[in-house]
Amino acid sequence: MDVILDRVAGLDVHRDTIEVCVRVTGKGNRREQTIARFQTKTSDLLGLRDWLQQWQVTHVAMESTGEYWKAVYFLLEDDFHVLLVNAAHIKNVPGRKTDATDASWIAQLLECGLLRGSFIPPRPIRELRDLTRYRKRMVEVRTQEVVRLHGVLQRAGIKLSSVAKDIMGVSGRAILQALVEGKKDAAAMAELAKGSLRGKIPLLRKALEGQFAGHHRIMVAQMLAHVHYLEETIEELNREIDLRMEPYRPQRELLETIPGFGKRSAEVVIAEIGVDMNQFPTAGNLASWAGVCPGNHRSAGKRKPEPVRRGNRWLKPALVEATWAAVRENDSYLSAQYHRLVPHKGKKKANIAVCHSALIAAHHILREGVPYHDLGADFFVKRNQAAIERRCVNQLKKLGWEVDLRKTG
Repeated sequence: MDVILDRVAGLDVHRDTIEVCVRVTGKGNRREQTIARFQTKTSDLLGLRDWLQQWQVTHVAMESTGEYWKAVYFLLEDDFHVLLVNAAHIKNVPGRKTDATDASWIAQLLECGLLRGSFIPPRPIRELRDLTRYRKRMVEVRTQEVVRLHGVLQRAGIKLSSVAKDIMGVSGRAILQALVEGKKDAAAMAELAKGSLRGKIPLLRKALEGQFAGHHRIMVAQMLAHVHYLEETIEELNREIDLRMEPYRPQRELLETIPGFGKRSAEVVIAEIGVDMNQFPTAGNLASWAGVCPGNHRSAGKRKPEPVRRGNRWLKPALVEATWAAVRENDSYLSAQYHRLVPHKGKKKANIAVCHSALIAAHHILREGVPYHDLGADFFVKRNQAAIERRCVNQLKKLGWEVDLRKTG
């Protein structure tokens, strides 16, 4: 193998230690290597950086192992060309893949140009990504807590969720607070209903007649306090995200033109893939990275079923959520695509196909700086108009009708 890079280092990163192998050109153009071990505390990482600089290392490669690589990568990225490598790609290259030679093997692959770096967004996008991911977790925790609250009410015989669409709405919270305060009169609590729920007061009276005991009050009180805390946390995160999204407001507003995409969906897309599409040479590269591209398993000229790859576990759920909203807009291309695929693909596969189309559109929008252009709900009808006419005519003829087609308008 021809040597491409002169001074390289391979890092095998663990939680508490890092195995480092530096490979340089020695006498007679022979490759020489030096192996060292460092701790992962910040002071030790600074020592690692200085040690690499003493060796005049230019390129560094490391595996993407959990969360452990991040502190190392962020500290070295300003001084070296750092490559974060998928561990599966290293294993796919024939070689000695053992614990003792990990760092050396990574360095050898790097100097021969056999490694491909993973996508790492710039620092502002990474910070935004941390915030949007934490917000997602907090929303999930809030949802779980509300589900637990539903369970307590059901065990206590309080059927509030059977009458109120959202027990955490204004009326629901007022009734729950009354229960926590020890009130027993179902009729009086039903009068706390607001808005359209006042039309269901007779049903509320029956629904609130349960066996709400003392331990139920304690649990519901704690759950309401927890939900309130989570809502305040989410609101604080929203304010911080809005502030950090200000430089990317034009891109966010362009993404919101995609059917089903709202402010939050656009924020997640920007936080996960950034706004510089040079990281993804084609829209297909982005779809493959996100895990929403179609499978490519062909044998003997036939295409065989293949599960969708995992991809980005933060971006894909946001796309799925947005496209479920898009398919409800009956006047959009995405909705037409979904309903066209559902009969023979099923709802979930059809949704992933719509995610693929939406992400392809997002790639072009961010690259070209243009709003979304919808092809229309009748795109598939117009594209295959002649075939549809023939099929419909043939079906009518089989039913005994004589067909004479005339254009209108």
